Amino acid sequence: MQGQSDSYDQNLVTKVVAGDRRAFTQLVEPLIPVLMSTAQRMLGVRDEAEDAVQNALASAWIARAQIDPTRPILPFLTTITLNKCRDKLRRKKAARFLGFGTVAMPELAVDLSPSPEAEAVDRQLLQKTHAEIQRLPLRLREALILVAIDGQSQNEAAVLLGISEKALEALVYRARKRLREKILFE
Repeated sequence: MQGQSDSYDQNLVTKVVAGDRRAFTQLVEPLIPVLMSTAQRMLGVRDEAEDAVQNALASAWIARAQIDPTRPILPFLTTITLNKCRDKLRRKKAARFLGFGTVAMPELAVDLSPSPEAEAVDRQLLQKTHAEIQRLPLRLREALILVAIDGQSQNEAAVLLGISEKALEALVYRARKRLREKILFE
């Protein structure tokens, strides 16, 4: 029985190579569920899998002269389908990297700006933080401002304050700890 199927497929492939579209349909139609299953497992989304399989079949038709009638057609089609899936995944990855396509539909776009309530809370927290920084002892405040706010390196700040880097590190640590305690626990 297998021999008859192989000769039937070889006959169809020969017709496909010659340009017979009907033979191509007869050859690939029974294989579409297998190709779809593979593509869907690769891409995770049915619509994208359908696109990949459709593109793979179009590419197979275009490259029909390369089909070997003595070999099974499924591995040939599976290879093309996998390549189309890889292409789709690469495009998605590049789009994400470049920031494209992160929102499927514009009307579903999320407003990323903070709500007025969140802005008010943030403003209050900022005011409280500023007030607590002003209440820090002078040495702690200087160390914190130079390193955490002005962005100076610990070495630069230590030179400016005339202390060692270790001493500066301890001052910044103590300043941050006090701020955390005052802001979070009051």
